[in-house]
Amino acid sequence: MASSEVAGMPDTAALSEFDPEAVIDGKYDRGELTLVIRPDRIQRVCEFLKGQRGYRYLSDVTAVDWFPSEPRFEVIYHLYSHHRKERLRLKSRLSETAAEIASVVPVWGAANWYEREVFDLFGIQFRGHPHLRRILMPEDWQGHPLRKDYPITGYR
Repeated sequence: MASSEVAGMPDTAALSEFDPEAVIDGKYDRGELTLVIRPDRIQRVCEFLKGQRGYRYLSDVTAVDWFPSEPRFEVIYHLYSHHRKERLRLKSRLSETAAEIASVVPVWGAANWYEREVFDLFGIQFRGHPHLRRILMPEDWQGHPLRKDYPITGYR
């Protein structure tokens, strides 16, 4: 669990009450709260944050490749509550062998193209996505160009 400073924050406390095992870690830096969420709980947590905590706006979904570290990937969600004028960042860490997480398209329709972009560039699968396919690269492209082990010149 996160530090006592983060654990006492309203969103962290509400999430811990809703699902005590969902939050793995967290930090508060530069006026923004970041929570690390177990990958198997991400969709449930997002539904709760939207419905009960007022995070109705998903501003971005992106990823980071920490190769050669393990877990290799982080999927990052940036949320905003217009009512409270607060931002919240969620992160879920995925191993290279299990680079899959539930889609949040059922929670925020705007996640559709964001998740397709992450899939296209990093190769992370989003379970339950309505139409997961490439969005930036050609359909016949080999590999995922934002992975750290992708060759600079592409595969030849």
